[in-house]
Amino acid sequence: MTQLPGLLDTEAIRKDFPILDRTIHDGKKIVYLDNAATSQKPRQVLDALNAYYEQSNANVHRGVHVLAEEATALYEGARDKVAAFINAPSRDEVIFTKNASESLNLVANMLGWADEPYRVDAETEIVITEMEHHSNIVPWQLLSQRTGAKLKWFGITDDGRLDLSDIDEIITEKTKIVSFTLVSNIMGTVNPVEAIIRRAQEVGALVCIDASQAAPHMALDVQALQADFVAFTGHKMVGPTGIGVLWGRQELLEDLPPFLGGGEMIETVSMSSSTYAPAPHKFEAGTPPIAQAVGLGAAVDYLTAIGMDKIAAHEHAITEYAIKRLKEVEGLRIIGPATAEDRGATISFTLGDIHPHDVGQVLDELGIAVRVGHHCARPVCLRYGIPATTRASFYLYSTPAEVDALVEGLEHVRNFFG
Repeated sequence: MTQLPGLLDTEAIRKDFPILDRTIHDGKKIVYLDNAATSQKPRQVLDALNAYYEQSNANVHRGVHVLAEEATALYEGARDKVAAFINAPSRDEVIFTKNASESLNLVANMLGWADEPYRVDAETEIVITEMEHHSNIVPWQLLSQRTGAKLKWFGITDDGRLDLSDIDEIITEKTKIVSFTLVSNIMGTVNPVEAIIRRAQEVGALVCIDASQAAPHMALDVQALQADFVAFTGHKMVGPTGIGVLWGRQELLEDLPPFLGGGEMIETVSMSSSTYAPAPHKFEAGTPPIAQAVGLGAAVDYLTAIGMDKIAAHEHAITEYAIKRLKEVEGLRIIGPATAEDRGATISFTLGDIHPHDVGQVLDELGIAVRVGHHCARPVCLRYGIPATTRASFYLYSTPAEVDALVEGLEHVRNFFG
């Protein structure tokens, strides 16, 4: 067995994830390398979900009976856990959504409806990057179309980094919002947050960070980031689907208007007007994802117990080993940074002229789960002149043996297609 410095005790960790023992295709043990799409869930999270539904299921905030009080305590307790996990100054800055996409749409719509000085209109500019997930492109396109604001973006260098050479021309006095990913979901690039935020602050622009590929893999400190909004999702960080987070600076959340209206987000309602509850409830209309929030709280407990710094070190070692092994495969081209420095545990590649969908299908027959396509980041594929990539993405339970299985599987693909 390959030994690498900095690895977690994956043998013990993998025992917490029932699905990793599953066999497919005539007894082949599954090799799960699709963690950038969604992570697997440990028993601790599954047990928390079951316990909620079996023992404490009720709607939150509204009832005085025991079940309602228990459900409310669990739901709001999850908010406390998330706030501590990201080092938020206040629990009231943590808004629960259904995913990161909704979180980013929430920011875009708040700014579209806001009064000055936050309002985005035809006299202002919005800045994103060419490497964004579609969830951090389309909401800003929609806002631009609706308001007449100009949409601008940073390009990508040949080696998969953001091209900041023209940062002063991209982020100008007209810029109202700069929204970008902390870690690319297709190339694994870790972006230079400090330089972008520094320039945004110089011109008075707000900053929104998509941390969907960061929160599961590294310590996330919203105070240290100095952004105005941070979005991420639960299902990529060993939590359940259907739960996302938007963190925002409290003074902004107090000033900005709600996006969705309904129950729970109000203070008073008459037939002629309404007033709104303070944040975070102002942005959580209707029955929230209660069970999912409870599961996310359990996921935060799980990751915290292991240690985010240890998880990051483990993934760095796995990624470094994976890049080394993948470079041994004839005809393989890594799309994005070709070293493990300043990159996350996601590696996209092409294999000669073999279509990524064919690569993925053959690997699946071997029990190896990867992602194929443009990974909701089609502009990146256009930038490099490719239709799609094969993407392998690792997590805290990934092992060197799984990397070896991937490389052996790719050799099988090459042989299969001659």
